[in-house]
Amino acid sequence: MTRAYTLKRRAEHQAETRRRIVEATVDLHATLGPARTTISDVAARAGVQRHTVYAHFPSERDLAFACSGLALERDPLPDDKPWRRIGDPEQRLRRGLAEVYAWFARNYELAACVLRDAEIDRLTREIVHLRIGARMEDFRQVLSRGFPPGRKLQAAVRLALSFQTWRSLVKDAGLSRDAAVDLMVSTIRCIADKR
Repeated sequence: MTRAYTLKRRAEHQAETRRRIVEATVDLHATLGPARTTISDVAARAGVQRHTVYAHFPSERDLAFACSGLALERDPLPDDKPWRRIGDPEQRLRRGLAEVYAWFARNYELAACVLRDAEIDRLTREIVHLRIGARMEDFRQVLSRGFPPGRKLQAAVRLALSFQTWRSLVKDAGLSRDAAVDLMVSTIRCIADKR
């Protein structure tokens, strides 16, 4: 009985250590960015030794996937299933952009650092593509449905879904989320009307 209890406590301790390491990594990625975060930084923030980080995460890739998984578990990307049921393309676009922009606002610090580093770091770029880029492509397809087909319209929807577009409109230009959504919907409607 004592051995089973000891093994259970050891497993709980290991799970807690792993959680602290991943949470420390998320925090550092939101402040320094993935490309500037070192294993020594993670160890110090988590209160463990470097070898403990490597014992739980043998590669940076393992740690980066655990980190991105936790971040998206805490605040998942919007669910596009309800958007699919909206028949009017403009209303669907408005709802989808509002939800994506709300997600950008809630995750601003982390997204800004991660997307900045994706420009220069191969691993970060890969994770962004797998965890966020693929979903944004799904969103683009859903939000484009019902508008006249065409490269300009697809490019405009892709532009509307961009974190950089949201940041430019909301953070830099000072628009409210609703005003930013209105601007992008009006732009896309204008492109659709010209076809």
